[in-house]
Amino acid sequence: MEKLFLIIKREYITRVTKKTFILATILTPLAFALFIVVVSVIFAYQSDDVKNIIIKDEANLLNKSLADSKSLYFTFSNETLEELKERYNKKEYDGILVVPQITNPDHSRHVVQYYSDDQLDPETTLRLKSELEKRLRNFQIDRLGLDEATLSKIDMSVTIDPDSVNKKEGAKGDEKAFTSLTSIVAAGIGGVMGVIMYLMVFLNGSMVMRSVMEEKTNRIVEVMVSSVKPFELMLGKIIGVGAVGLTQFAIWAILIPLIVIAAGLIIGIDPDQAMAAQQSQAMGSMPAGMDADTLDPYALIAEIQRINWTLVISMFILFFIGGFFIYSSLFAAVGSAIGDDIGEGQSLTLPITIPVILAFYIMFVAIRSPNSSLAVWSSIFPLFSPIVMPARMAFSPPAWQIALSAVLLIGTALFFVWLSGRIYRVGILMYGKKASFKELWKWIFYKG
Repeated sequence: MEKLFLIIKREYITRVTKKTFILATILTPLAFALFIVVVSVIFAYQSDDVKNIIIKDEANLLNKSLADSKSLYFTFSNETLEELKERYNKKEYDGILVVPQITNPDHSRHVVQYYSDDQLDPETTLRLKSELEKRLRNFQIDRLGLDEATLSKIDMSVTIDPDSVNKKEGAKGDEKAFTSLTSIVAAGIGGVMGVIMYLMVFLNGSMVMRSVMEEKTNRIVEVMVSSVKPFELMLGKIIGVGAVGLTQFAIWAILIPLIVIAAGLIIGIDPDQAMAAQQSQAMGSMPAGMDADTLDPYALIAEIQRINWTLVISMFILFFIGGFFIYSSLFAAVGSAIGDDIGEGQSLTLPITIPVILAFYIMFVAIRSPNSSLAVWSSIFPLFSPIVMPARMAFSPPAWQIALSAVLLIGTALFFVWLSGRIYRVGILMYGKKASFKELWKWIFYKG
């Protein structure tokens, strides 16, 4: 046990004191903050592409009034289309909008012509379309002699307010177990957790394989196995690298929010204004059926606070450890079986990477439909559960599914660590012989 601790300590200290680790740990939050700042500036950017559009309103639909904006100016004219085209060719205007006479008011589709040699940008197109549809609606209301106040009572908004038949354990008083925002917040948190898990398991597992390959190539391992068992060496390396990954994640969890807030204060970004701008952007692309209440930042924060973070974070750590041990042990076994040529091990690493990639894609299904058969059984299957189950945790899956998944994951992790240890003890000292799946199978049952 003392030797195992020394290996873990050596692996951990060696890696966390490297310049690459320090730079990556510091620069990643800075890069993330820079990304947030750049995105905020892009969202706040006002187009400098100014357009002057002349409008020939034959239907008198716009009533010679259309509000200008910072980049869009309108002029009304009664000239013929040919005369307007001549003015366009003289560069007096950037486009000609012709609103034809309404010959069939009962027709549901009306075509308005826009003449220009330049493509009309989507934002301007949507604005013109929206304004014309609004004026057409008013035209129909006046033509049919309808009352706008009466019509406004017809437009109804529906919000689905979910509630549980039996209150979930932990609900306080009459507090509901979930709200209309629960699935939206859970999907966001589940997606973030799944991606983090995918990156940490895959990248740290690959790091273990590279470490094993380096020590085997440099023949350092020959000296080390003279005083420590190969299994202890492999286990110490896995735990040490895993601790490095958790350390880096913990530092990022503290630094990223602090740096993002500091960057916002330095460049003068008002969080409330940024939230309002993002909400305005989201409103423009809001799916049908979603109302503005869904984007209320205070409601979102309240929903986030309702989540049982103690359970979510503890399960995240448990599934990270289990998944990390499974895939890191397999990567360590592959690293011990190949030499310094990474191309030699592509055929051996492929069966390891396929489950990780499949789990990553299944994670998106689990976010969209957390109680589907694919999501449920994938979150229980040990090779998928380290990525899929954390993505489902924010949806509060049944306790028996979490317990079964955790038990199977721990059992599978122990099995793969033992299995990889059998391969590692032979492969780490094997040189000049190309490993194959048949050879690895022999190493598992090799006695010695």
